[in-house]
Amino acid sequence: MSRELLAQTIDPSRVLTRLIDRIAFASDASVYRMVPQAVVLARGVEEIQALFRFSHERRIPMTFRAAGTSLSGQAVTDGVLVEVARYWREARVEAGGRRIRVQPGVIGGHANRMLAPFRARIGPDPASINACMMGGILANNSSGMCCGVEQNAYHTLRSLTFVLPSGAAIDTAAPDADESFRAREPRLAEGLLRLRAEILGSSALCERIRAKYRRKNTTGYSLNAFLDFERPLDIFRHLLIGSEGTLGFIAEAVLDTVPDLPVKYTGLLLFRDLYDACAAIVPLREAGARALELMDRASLRTVEHLSTKPRTTAAAGVRFRVFREDAAPSCALLPALPGDAAGLLAEFQCADESDRPTLAARADAAVADLDLPEPARFTHDPMEQAELWKIRSGLFPSVGSVRRSGTSVIIEDVVFPVERLADAVLDLEALFVKHGYDNAIVFGHAKDGNLHFVITQSFNDQPSIDQYARLMEDVVRLVVERYDGALKGEHGTGRNMAPFVETEWGAEAYGLMKRVKELADPDNLLNPGVIVNPDPLAHVHHLKSLPAVEEEVDKCIECGFCEVHCPSRDLTLTPRQRIVVRREMARRRDSALDADFPYMALDTCAADGLCATACPVGIDTGALTKRLRRERHSIAAQGLARFLASHFGLVERGARLALRSGFRDLPRPVRHRPPPTESAGAQAVYFPACISRVFGGLRGEGRLRGEPDVFSLVEVFLTVAARAGVAVFIPPHLTGTCCGVPFSSKGYDRAYELAVNRTIGRMWRWSDSGRLPIVVDASPCAYSLRTCREHLTPEHQKQFDRLRILDSVRFAHDTLLPRLAITRPLASVALHPVCSLIKMGLVAELKSIAAACSREAVIPASAGCCGFAGDRGYLVPELTASATRQEAAEVRAGNFDGHYSSSRTCEIGLTRATGSVYRSYLYLLEGATRP
Repeated sequence: MSRELLAQTIDPSRVLTRLIDRIAFASDASVYRMVPQAVVLARGVEEIQALFRFSHERRIPMTFRAAGTSLSGQAVTDGVLVEVARYWREARVEAGGRRIRVQPGVIGGHANRMLAPFRARIGPDPASINACMMGGILANNSSGMCCGVEQNAYHTLRSLTFVLPSGAAIDTAAPDADESFRAREPRLAEGLLRLRAEILGSSALCERIRAKYRRKNTTGYSLNAFLDFERPLDIFRHLLIGSEGTLGFIAEAVLDTVPDLPVKYTGLLLFRDLYDACAAIVPLREAGARALELMDRASLRTVEHLSTKPRTTAAAGVRFRVFREDAAPSCALLPALPGDAAGLLAEFQCADESDRPTLAARADAAVADLDLPEPARFTHDPMEQAELWKIRSGLFPSVGSVRRSGTSVIIEDVVFPVERLADAVLDLEALFVKHGYDNAIVFGHAKDGNLHFVITQSFNDQPSIDQYARLMEDVVRLVVERYDGALKGEHGTGRNMAPFVETEWGAEAYGLMKRVKELADPDNLLNPGVIVNPDPLAHVHHLKSLPAVEEEVDKCIECGFCEVHCPSRDLTLTPRQRIVVRREMARRRDSALDADFPYMALDTCAADGLCATACPVGIDTGALTKRLRRERHSIAAQGLARFLASHFGLVERGARLALRSGFRDLPRPVRHRPPPTESAGAQAVYFPACISRVFGGLRGEGRLRGEPDVFSLVEVFLTVAARAGVAVFIPPHLTGTCCGVPFSSKGYDRAYELAVNRTIGRMWRWSDSGRLPIVVDASPCAYSLRTCREHLTPEHQKQFDRLRILDSVRFAHDTLLPRLAITRPLASVALHPVCSLIKMGLVAELKSIAAACSREAVIPASAGCCGFAGDRGYLVPELTASATRQEAAEVRAGNFDGHYSSSRTCEIGLTRATGSVYRSYLYLLEGATRP
């Protein structure tokens, strides 16, 4: 497609037609792949209307995409892909938290964070809520673990603003909306009324529809809208829910919220077999259980490794807390369960703490008569509850993490009558054995009869595709013919079930669905092939092959959970897209991809590792970036890096000289050496990072709180420690000691290893062979040193295992703050938790320090990686500008007396972005405790 054609309608900078851009958007979280002719980053309803005109004039199909976390292939196309995430992120809480107004690019979890102060949340609670966006939640009629049918998107919808393929834009909340809809779309309005009359004229069809929607069901269009509503507009706005972007575009929605029930009582119940587990569902549900998650023996087997005792590596004091056997003994029993065993994760919830005893009594009474191999053990502890939920949430990724290279992970959901659930699970598992899927697992929302199954599958050859086709044919027969269930409960119909909609619903109901599609989209240009598809083999077309690439990312299942954390997501590529492009480069050799990849994937990657915190299989795409950067370096460049690492003092002196150059955007150099300290009587070793030893304040930022003109971070730390009565020791001859981050982030692995080995050796001596903890004042440096063990020599590994390396946030929170008196608190402060602090799990400690030093401590809802990434902020300033845009807007809209973080380079980036001076949180602590 000619880019110029679309550029006549849309700003050319938001029309992407390069191969690398089209490949990046060719995949969603499903097993399907289609390369679009163009990707348009749409902005505003007027552009959507223009795109509809373009689609009709050129006869080119069009598909809308928000997060692209679709599991059923709804967000891919070989036409025009319209991305509605980037410029559609507005959300507003209304009516005191009883409603929320959202655009399609708002992440579900973000909406819930906005509602949290009102003790409310949106009704749908999908497992992907921290990645999926409201556009997909509405278009797929999402539900989840506690949502059931009553609180799904359909039943919590208050109003919509939508755009039809004809270009008509309707706000259903407008007083004259129904009249306007009838006047502007008479054929559609009258057609909907005719369909409603036909349905009401058939008592059998009415009862069929009512029965189908008493349980979860997202197969096909929401025919219940014809029974639930009379006006054409009300019918159509509810048909849009679950329509998967095939009837129109949802530009905005207002949803009624539901109470957020903070009081929870949770337990993992283990049963001898599935029959016993399923027999417990009804009494537990009647007792008020909000969540009942069924797990078969195969699924429990995949997470047995999570049931070990807590383990702590002495190395740097890093603690990996898994399960406490005294608190959750059921978890420790998983490896010993018999082959037919099953589990139920049960959770009871209520709104008020005063009702907790009643809640617990009700739950205990419900399980008292169950025949369990071990007594039921429930817990009130939020941390223990989170650990129990790790079992449930670990099922999908546990399969993905062990799949063979080149295979895809497929997750499907079906619905059975609850009273026949045990038989259905056994029949489903028998199908997996029949078709050779030995690694399949079954789990799901037992309270609603909604089961998920996960299999791994190669689509790299025809026999594998045929195997999958045979399995799906048998699954359809099992669900529809034997159990009269639903082929989809919450993931949407998609390409994988579109050929079987008629099988489930019957010819009459399916005919109505086809007429709905024809009324709204008569030219069949809007996301064609999804829901209504005459091709009986559509589910095995456009399947995605996954060629092996680098080992760091081969396990990627392209789910998209990582994308919300990526600082380059609005500039170049996300972690998922980097991997998608790498796989395309493995499929073919194309100079266009080779030419564009370095800037799009490597130069603009912050390599911050936050993607790994959201990835179901723990992939750090930054590791791939570092590998590819390493491969770009010549032998001479690697040699120079090793020279600089071994003579890092020269780097420090050179940096000081550069800072004296006087450029406005560079920090001032620290003018004074660290003051002398004594090792005798010291309670900790203080290691000022090289950036703290070199970087002072930004030019022109002025002095804060009456401090001296030069009040370096080192001086601040020593001042606060002395005020707390804690003696710390700064080792002499610090110059040239480095955590290695400047080398590892650029792929200079040998230089990095040289730097960290030397530093660990020095820390061993400074700490008196590990007796004293070592406190590092820059979070990225602390994280680097705490995680460097695999890069050390055997001798240094032994030393490392006895060292306690602490981020200064941990030391300040645990050791300094309790000994200090808050004398001068600020009114309100803004915090920026840096990536390394998040990965070390110290955000709560930073906020606790700030809360003690102020009356209000705020972490912006959109806070994330700033993209400065050491020197990226200087080399690729557009990365930081893009990464901080939303956070900066939030900060500028607030009224803060101070802005704080725990990394000097990130503070520079945030100062640039917001226009407000960011400094180390230690300045806040010093100022608030000053006599």
